[in-house]
Amino acid sequence: MLEFHTAPRQSEGQRIGFKVANLIVAGWTGRDEAALRHHIEELAAIGVPRSSSVPVFYRNSTLNVTQAERLQVLGPDTSGEAEPVVVAHGGRLWLTVGSDHTDRKAETMGIALSKQLCGKPVGRELWLLDDVTPHWDQLRLRAFATIDGRRVIYQEGTLAGMRTPGDLIARYGAALSDGTIMFCGTLAAIGGIRPSSRFEVELEDPVLHRTLKHAYDIDILPVVT
Repeated sequence: MLEFHTAPRQSEGQRIGFKVANLIVAGWTGRDEAALRHHIEELAAIGVPRSSSVPVFYRNSTLNVTQAERLQVLGPDTSGEAEPVVVAHGGRLWLTVGSDHTDRKAETMGIALSKQLCGKPVGRELWLLDDVTPHWDQLRLRAFATIDGRRVIYQEGTLAGMRTPGDLIARYGAALSDGTIMFCGTLAAIGGIRPSSRFEVELEDPVLHRTLKHAYDIDILPVVT
């Protein structure tokens, strides 16, 4: 069971318990074709096969969603991806931030498999999606990664280069029922995809002057053969 704090723009927030019924991870969600090709080539450089469709919607185990501050992974070949995340609750759509943490070694064998192997961290605060839809392109997504003891900017950019939630849901082909979480895609990594010991994600709203944040440490479990 997850716990969220709703923060609508014009009404009082509340704490809600949330049971995940469906988890959807959208991939290849770039609206800007040049940026999309860059991300495709970025992954192709580490052996990831091209997707069968663009965008594509991977179904994941609901047990993968976590709000824990520490994520355990098997082996040293995983990394995070900052993403806007849509949450369906109470007949409405909400927005939070998360990380599509992925096993990059397994990704070369199959993207769906790699998505399933890692937990999917999400934040605890929800904004009403309707509150940010008018200025969606101005929202700024960023990630910081701690690599070799040094905190570096790992991803940064506005959402203008990504498909809107409305576009993604229409392409998915069905409305999101209550209990559904949809990860909405990511930006290219600055300096290339690489593992870290800590990953921080944030989504800044420069119009309403607020920021969604979530961070987690990564514990690497040994691979025993």
